[in-house]
Amino acid sequence: MATTLAQADPAVDHAARLDHVSKSFAGPGGAQLVLDDISLDVAPGEFVTLLGASGCGKSTLLNLVAGLDRPTTGTITTDGRPALMFQEHALFPWLTAGKNIELALKLRGVAKPDRRGRAEELLELVRLKGAHGKRVHELSGGMRQRVALARALAQESNLLLMDEPFAALDAITRDVLHDELTRIWQETGLSVLFVTHNVREAVRLAQRVVLLSSRPGRIAREWRVGIPQPRRIEDAPVAELSAEITDVLRGEIRRHGQH
Repeated sequence: MATTLAQADPAVDHAARLDHVSKSFAGPGGAQLVLDDISLDVAPGEFVTLLGASGCGKSTLLNLVAGLDRPTTGTITTDGRPALMFQEHALFPWLTAGKNIELALKLRGVAKPDRRGRAEELLELVRLKGAHGKRVHELSGGMRQRVALARALAQESNLLLMDEPFAALDAITRDVLHDELTRIWQETGLSVLFVTHNVREAVRLAQRVVLLSSRPGRIAREWRVGIPQPRRIEDAPVAELSAEITDVLRGEIRRHGQH
């Protein structure tokens, strides 16, 4: 069954653009600077991973791009409203897999007669054909994340934001979902901004890896990943680039006195 998703508009030169973005939060000792002067473009159809130590502001940055919060200074523009996928699947347990997706379609304004077929198309896209009637408790962790991905795709966005969506999964399931995400990204032409603290995951997936320094988060360095897809997390080129990035990340952590 053919599935049609939103395609990048060739007339738009970026899926997301952050221009000198900073973010502070009020704290007991005054304003706490979390992100400092971030400028970053995500091109249409590009897969970018945001990498950094815990607490460096990766999720905060993703929330800003998603429109869940506003920057203290700077501007953010996106090609339409982004779709967001969290670390936890956040599925409604009283709904079936298909009905969770249909709810996203309903909120997007899809007519009721069209929702069932569209949900089944999306389930087939994430390799869950026939799972429309399954309850959340009947699904494995990997299957729940596939449903969550299908629900995000139901938003018909050109930009998919992913906040460590595979962090809680075992290594084998995570590796399978890496393959599935790469396939879906290639098939749809979506732009993806993917947050992770796993260096090998970042290199395994991305066309570009962006490293944030420890708090306040600043762009410390970027790497273009020229390794052809499909990649495996154990491939020698992936391991070599991961080792290089890890050395820089360790240096950032030492420089900021974190352990």
